[in-house]
Amino acid sequence: MGYGFKIMIEGDYACFSRPELKVERVSYDVPTPGALEGLLKSVYWKPAIRYVIDKIIVFQPIDFANIRRNEVKNKVLYSVMKSQMYGGEGDPCIYTAETRSQRASMVLKNVKYGVEFHFELTGLQSDREEDGENKHYNIIKRRLENGQYFRTPCLGCSEFPVKRMELVDAFDENMISSAILKMGDVDLGFMNYRVDFADKGVPKNGDWDNPQFSDRASTIYYRPHMINGIIDVAKYREGITC
Repeated sequence: MGYGFKIMIEGDYACFSRPELKVERVSYDVPTPGALEGLLKSVYWKPAIRYVIDKIIVFQPIDFANIRRNEVKNKVLYSVMKSQMYGGEGDPCIYTAETRSQRASMVLKNVKYGVEFHFELTGLQSDREEDGENKHYNIIKRRLENGQYFRTPCLGCSEFPVKRMELVDAFDENMISSAILKMGDVDLGFMNYRVDFADKGVPKNGDWDNPQFSDRASTIYYRPHMINGIIDVAKYREGITC
């Protein structure tokens, strides 16, 4: 825990989709740790580290909005993109007029979260230097301070980008909304903790230069409580269920 961080995140909209309501998108009331791990990977990621969410603070009232969104049913194939890079055949485009579908979504609006997290070494693709942890810590710290990222951090869905992300020394719990404080101790029920891939981040062909990863995965759940706006993820992580 010596390499922990605290960040403030704000956004106009967010959607942390419930898997049991997949056809029409319905967001959880609060972020899932897996979604926040993905957000952090947009800032900095290497196979040698993994992010662990320790605490989530919900500052703003939980407020939903109903919207309709156009979605595409297909995705660009990796094999086609790779073929195009080497002058091969194949069409890498998605034609929305042919694959578009419209779905209703119930999303969160005007969100503001405090996220406390740390990282751990995985031993994958590691240079095994003694100062490896220091190196990653300093890179993450610098990128958070400078607002740097290699893809836009988002709140659950790519169309809901983070509006502001700031590295802080401590959270001001006096900023938690009175509406959240009045809720007291809230049992959030079984929530998606994250998606656990069978390959554990290691290419199934053993080739890091031309990796092939497995699509096999299972969803891990946990049952947290939000107490006065604070979710102690580290505490409830002990009750993780597959």
